Amino acid sequence: MSTPVTVTTLYRMKQQGEKITALTAYDFPFAKMVDDAGIHIILVGDSLGMVVQGETSTLPVTMDEMIYHTRLVRKGAANAMVIGDMPFMSYQTGVAQAVANAGRFLKEAGATAVKLEGGAGVVATIEAITAAGIPVQAHIGLTPQSVHQMGGYKVQRDEDRLLEDARKVEAAGAFSVILEGIPSPIAAKITQTLKIPTIGIGAGSDCDGQILVLHDLLGLNERHVPKFVKQYVKLSTAAKEALSTYKQEVQQGVFPGEEHSY
Repeated sequence: MSTPVTVTTLYRMKQQGEKITALTAYDFPFAKMVDDAGIHIILVGDSLGMVVQGETSTLPVTMDEMIYHTRLVRKGAANAMVIGDMPFMSYQTGVAQAVANAGRFLKEAGATAVKLEGGAGVVATIEAITAAGIPVQAHIGLTPQSVHQMGGYKVQRDEDRLLEDARKVEAAGAFSVILEGIPSPIAAKITQTLKIPTIGIGAGSDCDGQILVLHDLLGLNERHVPKFVKQYVKLSTAAKEALSTYKQEVQQGVFPGEEHSY
């Protein structure tokens, strides 16, 4: 991949049956690695609350924190589309505030687009943000910002509601939609129904693309790992071994050696 990914790129990929790849990232070095690997989309997710800040949910994350991390990611992403995740209460309290906050991601952080959670209930917000010239990625199914309302992180199985949400966010102008925690047959039906790309996480293989939290994929997350995650490497184990070796070598006088000294 040698040219920047755009909304048009994603539409073309869906039409041609080419799978879209997406990952989260929260800082410059990881964003550069993801971009160098040719991943199409980097989502600066409010999952940073749990992954980076050590919180138990995404709810405490602020707009200023999201802007800061998105700015770092943008510096490392030469070609991947960078999407800023609108945090809890940055768009729920009014359309005008939602548009202003969405604009901050583009103006202050250099993002290409924003993501927000919700289906039919956020149609007016999606319409207003897109009317301002800001691309919007929707997010339906298991929506972490509504974890208390949903009674926990539960798979969403109401096919009629999910199809209605999907159709409505597409009609409102969303350029793509994340499907989270949805049974594979329902996600497949949504994908076949929509003209915009679907990006799955815990939604089976029939979505137009897939997204995972980077730290889950790399085996850096030592908390609960969801069923839908595949850990491609165990970096936490390797990192701990390196740190332990460093400590031993310092205490034994092995490091720094002559080759590390001036």
